[in-house]
Amino acid sequence: MSNLLSIFSGTALSGIVGKYGYLAILILMILESASLPIPSEILLPVAGVFAAQGVLNFYLVLIVATVAGVIGISIDYFIAYFISKDVFYKHLGLFKIKKETLENFDNWFNRNGVAAVFTMRMVPVLRGLISFPAGFSGMNKKQFYLYSILGSLIWDILLVSFGFYALNGKSISTIMIMIAVLAIALYVVYLIVMKKFKKR
Repeated sequence: MSNLLSIFSGTALSGIVGKYGYLAILILMILESASLPIPSEILLPVAGVFAAQGVLNFYLVLIVATVAGVIGISIDYFIAYFISKDVFYKHLGLFKIKKETLENFDNWFNRNGVAAVFTMRMVPVLRGLISFPAGFSGMNKKQFYLYSILGSLIWDILLVSFGFYALNGKSISTIMIMIAVLAIALYVVYLIVMKKFKKR
């Protein structure tokens, strides 16, 4: 996974988005939303920079990212939905997860599913993974998509706007440094969320 993350660094993503534009954003955001390690916290600010330079359109970037997100989360949701929790329970040993731990998480998700789906869409790493428990639990599809799209849209707007307004006019090295700082800050948020979640 670390190798894949290194491939999709800020410089690499900048080159891919610069060459393929909306198609690159669509494909990469589908993969990111489907839980593959594509860092949207780097990709979307880069897209915002290109929008500020007139290469891309700000609103089209948001539309493409949102559509890609819906496709990506649907992949994870329906994989979990059709595999079912019972099948997953039989293979817990492969994932080194205790049944008690998973049952506790199931109970928590059943009580807080809507809030979890909405808030986790704005937390790195967990953004895509939250679709799996939603699918396992058979969460109402209208609620799943509504709160997923709302949470993802907030995430997308913030990151694209960061690139559009904060990074416009900066040198490449400054842009990469600022994006790296943002990515680290968001990763710290992820660690804090995970720590609180484990305590619960």
